[in-house]
Amino acid sequence: MAEKANIGLIGMEVMGRSLALNMESKGYRVAVYNRTGEKTKAFAEGSARGKKIIPTYELKEFIATLERPRRIMLMVKEGAPVDSFIEQLVPLLDNGDLIIDGGNSFFKDTMRRCTYLEEKGILFIGTGVSGGEEGALKGPAIMPGGKPEAYQLVEKLFSDIAARAYDGLPCVTYIGPSGAGHYVKMVHNGIEYGDMELIGECAWVFKNALHMDSGEIADIMLEWNGKDDILRSYLIEITADSMKEREKETGEFLVDRVADITRMKGTGTWTVQSALELLVPVPTIAAAVFSREMSQDKDLRLKMSKILDLPHRKTKGPMKKRLLELAHDALYIAKISSYAQGMALLQAASREYGFNLNLGNITRIWRAGCIIRAQFLDEIAQAYQENPQLPSLLAAPKFSKFVSENLESLAQLIAAAHQAGVPALALTSAYDYIAQLATPLMFSAQVAALQRDYFGAHGYFKVVGSGDPNLLKSADGRWREFHTEWLVNGRPEREVTK
Repeated sequence: MAEKANIGLIGMEVMGRSLALNMESKGYRVAVYNRTGEKTKAFAEGSARGKKIIPTYELKEFIATLERPRRIMLMVKEGAPVDSFIEQLVPLLDNGDLIIDGGNSFFKDTMRRCTYLEEKGILFIGTGVSGGEEGALKGPAIMPGGKPEAYQLVEKLFSDIAARAYDGLPCVTYIGPSGAGHYVKMVHNGIEYGDMELIGECAWVFKNALHMDSGEIADIMLEWNGKDDILRSYLIEITADSMKEREKETGEFLVDRVADITRMKGTGTWTVQSALELLVPVPTIAAAVFSREMSQDKDLRLKMSKILDLPHRKTKGPMKKRLLELAHDALYIAKISSYAQGMALLQAASREYGFNLNLGNITRIWRAGCIIRAQFLDEIAQAYQENPQLPSLLAAPKFSKFVSENLESLAQLIAAAHQAGVPALALTSAYDYIAQLATPLMFSAQVAALQRDYFGAHGYFKVVGSGDPNLLKSADGRWREFHTEWLVNGRPEREVTK
């Protein structure tokens, strides 16, 4: 009798193929299936030839090859394809079998599927997998969410195939129940959006304000990716590498020939939508999403560039050198701000959905394998391990000290961007997030509170005194609410009782 497969994998696109090869290289026998058999056959006769990978062409055949309890990983497009495969698999499975969704599914879909499959007696894990093709093949960061007993069925396998950080720890951990894994992966991707936009805006300032060519900018990024540099990260590394690439036909830098249109698959948008639902500000991630949307409206931008004039002031001489120095610290502060926004969203979701997220463990598994892997993730993980109840990442002593001492660097980089006509939505929002967070009295909010009461009688709270940010409270500790009769002579104020 043929030896059974340890795990089955459905979906033979690049991530599915790479994960199958990764699993096989770690000693696992893998059964594979794809809706169109041609892709399965091409894989079996190509990179999987001679390996412990079993190609199958019918779902019943696929199921029959698996040892029990069966473990099946879906690597298919999010949405309807996942539901379709689940419906096809359920009649073929037994109680205690496990389905793993390794795609970028929306976390609320994962929560629904967990409930549905639990009623059928089938275990389910929504698993975020980050690292792209290279990560899937050599070791990704893995974010599984579901019942603990479901995770136990794949804990060793996931640990074996995950990336290893410099200290040898695998980049995988149990995230939490239900949709926790996919939620964390979604926010990971939102942070990724913000990080990419911040780096891109910084490069744009160098190009327009400092008149540097793409090769010079790449050299700066390469320097920033030095061994002990606080900016050292995968995204800085690939920015330096890709910006040095030249087009073979013309010899021009490839980045200067690439169209200024950035597409997206939706996880960044989901992050912003969730933040709106949970009332958590994530302006830098939102700015990155909006910038990608603006990039896609190429025709409109071409028309408007002929109508609106922007400033084009260059930074020269000693100020050029000074701005390059400032930009290093400015980008680091902006990245801290963006990560702080993502961490705040994870904290809010943990409370709202009962995920019980451990932010220290989550940032620890992001240190290798994933797209946002970066040197300063060690510092973030340590901050949450030392104080899991941090009100904000920016409250961690190491980060708060650096930001307080160097925030002016970010302000000056933003000023140089605007003087050169460079939009800096992400950099500006990163600065403004910090500024709002550190403001005990937001005068704009005081003005808006009065506006709302004036036109809609919505009421307002009061502070103890002018310049005193503390709120007036009643004996039971609640904030006291007031309303002014704006259209009555004398404008009497009354306390609102509820």
